[in-house]
Amino acid sequence: MFGLSLPRSRRRTTALASAFGLTVAAAALWSGLGAAQPAHAAGLPAPDHIVVVVMENHAYNQVIGSSSAPYINSLKAGGAVLTQSYGITHPSQPNYLQLFSGSHQGVTGDSCYTPGFSSAPNLASELIAAGKTWASYNEGLPSQGSTTCSSGRYARKHNPWFAFSNVPTGTARTMTQFPTDYTTLPKVSFVVPDLCNDMHDCSVGTGDTWIKNKLKGYADWARTHNSLLVVTFDEDNRLAGNRIPTVLYGQPVIPGSSTTTTYNHYDMLRTLEGLAGLTSHAGNAATAKDITGIWAS
Repeated sequence: MFGLSLPRSRRRTTALASAFGLTVAAAALWSGLGAAQPAHAAGLPAPDHIVVVVMENHAYNQVIGSSSAPYINSLKAGGAVLTQSYGITHPSQPNYLQLFSGSHQGVTGDSCYTPGFSSAPNLASELIAAGKTWASYNEGLPSQGSTTCSSGRYARKHNPWFAFSNVPTGTARTMTQFPTDYTTLPKVSFVVPDLCNDMHDCSVGTGDTWIKNKLKGYADWARTHNSLLVVTFDEDNRLAGNRIPTVLYGQPVIPGSSTTTTYNHYDMLRTLEGLAGLTSHAGNAATAKDITGIWAS
């Protein structure tokens, strides 16, 4: 009538196992290690170094397939192209902030703001919090960490890290500090040419030649050293629905691949976070999607 009773030692073991299982399950849910997280990790590679180059104000068809951009198109041929990549707004400055932090942080124009006005999460602050390395390389920057608005062909509006109090200004380096020993590069770095070499004031050919001269060595090295080069643009020329060129090159990428999925700066930010091994997502990157379909196994 009372059924069989387990020995006391068995009852204790069963109870402990049950309690332990519930604790593990609860901890997994709390830390975000549920079913979705392994899929995210499995869908992205883990490059040792990521270099992102941001160019200016040109539409997809002005660069991809253009005889004026032979080097960028060689990166496309040996790497991957996002055929439906988009800026988010106009003018330039909000797009840089959106790419870097998932929000324009209230900046909707190109005016010079007070440095360090925001403490919002961003790609650099996330990397630093996770114990990973970060730097930017800014052509024409008068000196490492300078917060000047402009100097010659240098414009701070293209350097969003200066908006954030949680990003040390010293991580903003001059382009002359870009290393020749690529193993010394940070985990993630951004490269921003000046107003001529980013194609803002000068031609597509000028910018294409600059990328070849400054970054071909890194690109060639990345192809055999588990590293990645991303070349993208802030916005189009206001004539193509903000469709921009975005090319990825390096060992983690399937050569000659492409995707027709629509992506924007928030998706790129989320992907950069994932590629760097981050589990946090800044601003609108939290609801964005990872770039897929171009990664080598």
